[in-house]
Amino acid sequence: MIEAYQGQHLIADLSGGTRLDDVGNIERCLIHAAAAAGATLLQVRLHSFGSGQGVTGVAMLAESHISIHTWPEYSSACVDIFMCGRSHDLDAALDAIMQCLGGQIRRRTLLTRSIV
Repeated sequence: MIEAYQGQHLIADLSGGTRLDDVGNIERCLIHAAAAAGATLLQVRLHSFGSGQGVTGVAMLAESHISIHTWPEYSSACVDIFMCGRSHDLDAALDAIMQCLGGQIRRRTLLTRSIV
């Protein structure tokens, strides 16, 4: 059975970030991340869980998505970047998010996604 390459999936756990409850900041992070990766941004959707609480955001891309889930009470966030093809820079997208949020990358995993 031959596997067909579909794309790369970068998963990162962040700690020590700031402005994790700021919906506008999270939106900027997602927009900058998509641009840094060279992706085509279709739409950004965000949900705030209330003052001082976390934010969930998704940048829908022609190539797939970038999502972020924040927990300001723990100064942490989880980021998920999946892009089809080979021409996009997922590390640049993560760097753009880190510039917005600050902090450190606690864990980073890069997966090659494929279908059979």
